Amino acid sequence: MSRSAARTRRQRRVRKSVRGSASRPRLAIFRSNKYIYAQVIDDDAGSTLASASSLEGDLRDKGLSVETATEVGRIVAERAKDAGVDTVVFDRGGFAYHGRVKALADAARDAGLDF
Repeated sequence: MSRSAARTRRQRRVRKSVRGSASRPRLAIFRSNKYIYAQVIDDDAGSTLASASSLEGDLRDKGLSVETATEVGRIVAERAKDAGVDTVVFDRGGFAYHGRVKALADAARDAGLDF
């Protein structure tokens, strides 16, 4: 099994139990080799309420690191709070909860999101 197929299997396994709603949307993470992305998604309406990525502004030139992921987590939490979202359910997207993914989640928690 290829690496991407294994991640897809893990992602589907996680998504069986993780579902976002209007009252508690899903904080979805995607990590590529160069960037990290985060979205707050209402699965019932099929809409994105807030998003942030390391492609934005001065984060684009920093490269993907734990510090960059921390900054993206802080930004997505601020934007979610502006959209009226306080609690989310975390969707790690098949990635291990370690390193950059964990740094993003911890920064979002520190910025005020509850999950």
